[in-house]
Amino acid sequence: MFSMGKLVYNWLYTVICLPDLPFTSPNSYSLLKMYTSEIFKVMDFSSSRLLDILAARKDPHGLSGDVLINGAPQPANFKCISGYVVQDDVVMGTLTVRENFQFSAALRLPTSVKEREKNERIDQIIRELGLTKVADSKVGTPFIRGVSGGERKRTNIGMELITDPAVLFLDEPTTGLDASTANAVLLLLKRMSRHGKTIIFSIHQPRYSIFRLFDNLTLLAAGRMLYHGPAQNAIEYFKSIGYECEPYNNPADFFLDVINGDSTAVASSKTDDADLDNIEEHINRDKTLAEKLAEHYCRSTYYRETEEVLEKISLENKKKVKTIFRRITYATSFFHQLKWVSKRTLKNLIGNPQASVAQLCVTIFLGLVVGAIFFGIKDDFTGVQNRVGAMFFMTTNQCFSSISAIELFVVEKKIFIHEYISGYYRVSSYFISKLMADLIPMRTLPSIIFTCIIYFMLGLKPRADAFFIMMFTLMMVSYTATSMALAIATGQDVVAVANLLMTITFVFMIIFSGLLVNLTSIMSWLSWLQYFSIPRYAMTALQINEFTDLKFCNDSTNTSPTDMNCTQLSQPFCTGEEYLKNQGIEATSWGLWQNHVALACMTIIFLTISYLKLRFMKKLS
Repeated sequence: MFSMGKLVYNWLYTVICLPDLPFTSPNSYSLLKMYTSEIFKVMDFSSSRLLDILAARKDPHGLSGDVLINGAPQPANFKCISGYVVQDDVVMGTLTVRENFQFSAALRLPTSVKEREKNERIDQIIRELGLTKVADSKVGTPFIRGVSGGERKRTNIGMELITDPAVLFLDEPTTGLDASTANAVLLLLKRMSRHGKTIIFSIHQPRYSIFRLFDNLTLLAAGRMLYHGPAQNAIEYFKSIGYECEPYNNPADFFLDVINGDSTAVASSKTDDADLDNIEEHINRDKTLAEKLAEHYCRSTYYRETEEVLEKISLENKKKVKTIFRRITYATSFFHQLKWVSKRTLKNLIGNPQASVAQLCVTIFLGLVVGAIFFGIKDDFTGVQNRVGAMFFMTTNQCFSSISAIELFVVEKKIFIHEYISGYYRVSSYFISKLMADLIPMRTLPSIIFTCIIYFMLGLKPRADAFFIMMFTLMMVSYTATSMALAIATGQDVVAVANLLMTITFVFMIIFSGLLVNLTSIMSWLSWLQYFSIPRYAMTALQINEFTDLKFCNDSTNTSPTDMNCTQLSQPFCTGEEYLKNQGIEATSWGLWQNHVALACMTIIFLTISYLKLRFMKKLS
C-alpha cells in the first residue's frame, strides 16, 4: 500500500495504492477502516501524524476511532512487528551499512535464528536494495564522508526490512533526494509491494512518474474527505464537478491546487486575490472550498461504495474490544541487548574519536600547566595555600569537564525513541550500556591521567595510599558531576539549555566548596546548601588526605626567636591537623570516607533521576 501526503496550511493530501494481491494473502495487510471525520478534526493535522496513527506510534489521548487490519483490531505490539522509516535518518553514521543491518538483526530477530541465517538475510537485503558496492562503507556523519543520500535512505529502509514486516511505513522517503534518486527509491518500494508488502508513505510534491505508481487516491482537507477512489479516475471526477486539469500539468499538483484554491482551474470559483485583506480571509475561503468539495464527494458513487464497505466492517467488529497500543515486545533478552548496544556504542566512540581524543589532550595539557604553576610545593605556610589552590583547581576541572556528558542522551534522542518503540531494546539496557561507554573511557581514564601528572609534579605526600585516595576522589567527583549532568540533560531537546543549567549549578556549588568562604562562618539559614555541593565533598576529602601528618613549622628547640614560625600571628597553625580544625574539618578516617559515601549517594540519586526521565520520556508523538 502506497500513501503520500502534503500539508499546505491545514490541507492534507493523501494517496493510497494497494498491491495487486488479495487481502487474504498472509503477507498483505489492509487498513480498511478509519473514522476520518473524528481523527482528522485537528486543524494542523499533517501526513506525518496520519502515519503515526496508522502505525500505532501516536499518543491515543484525544483521538477516537479505529484502525483495523484485515477487519480486525491492530495487535498490541503492532509497532514492533511493522516497519517504520522516519523522515530523519536514524542510523548510526559511524558504522558501515552492514554493521547497521547486523545491529538490527541481532536485536529484532529472535536468538533462535542462527547467525548464519541472519547473515544470509542481511546479504539478501543488501542485494535487493542495491547496496552491494557500499555495504562496507560508513553511512557518514557531518564529520565523516559516507554514502550518498539515496544509499543512506535505502539503508534506513533496510534496517526495517530485517524483520520482513508485512506493513512498512515511510515518512517522506524522498526528503533531501534529487528527482532521479527519489524516483529510484519509489520504484524500489513499488517493486517490494508487488512481492506482498503493504507500503504506506507520505511524500511532498511528487513528480508524475511517481504519481502514476499509485492505484487508489484519497484526498483530505480540513478534516473532510474530498475524494477516495481509483487514482486514474480522479481527474475525470474533478472535471465532472467543474475543475479541469490543464494539459501537461502534474495531476498531483493539480489536486493540491484545487484544494488550496490557487489553480487557474478554479479561477471562476474563487474570490479575486485583490479583495483579500488578510491571510485569515484567505484561510476562511479555503475552509469553505473544502466543505464544498466534501459535499460533492458525499453525493458521488465513490462515497457510497466506501460507506458500504465501512458499514459492513463496522457491524462485524461492533462487539470487539479495543486493543491498547502501548505494549512493546522484545525478541531478545536484557543481557543480549546490553551486549549489542554496548558494542555499537564502543564502535561509535572509536569511529568518532574527536571528542574523546580532545578531552584527553585537554586533560594532559591542563595537568602539565597546573603542575608547572604549583611545581614542587614546600612544607611551609605558602605550601598550604598552594596545596589548597591546586586542589580547588582539580575539583573544579573535574566538575566542568563533565558538562560534555549532557550530550549523551540528547544527541541520539531520535535514534533512541525510534529504536525503543520498534522493540530493539529495553530502556534499562540502553541506559546501562551508554553509562558504561561514557564513564569508563571518558571519565575514568582522564581522572587517572590527570592524577598521575599533577601528583608527582606538585610533590604531594609521598605515600601510595594517599596517591590512590586522591585518584579515587577525583574519579568520584567526575562520576557525580556526570550523573548530575545526565539528570539535568536527559529529556532535553536543546543542549544549550542543559549547558546553561549545569554551569549555573556548578557556580553555586563552587561557592560552598570551602575555599572562597569559610563554611563555619556561613549563616545557619544558608549553611545547609553546603551539603548539596559536589566540590565541597571533594575538597574536604582531598584536604584530609593531604594535610594529615603534615608539619609546617620547625622544631621550637632548634629555632631562634627571630625565626620562629609557630609564634607568628600570621600563621596560627603548625600541623595539617590544626589547619583542618581551623577549617572545621574532622581529620578522622570516617571524616575522610564520609565524603566518598556522600558522593556515591548523590551519584545514585542523579542516575536514578536520569533513568526515570528516560523511562517516562514522551516517546509517542
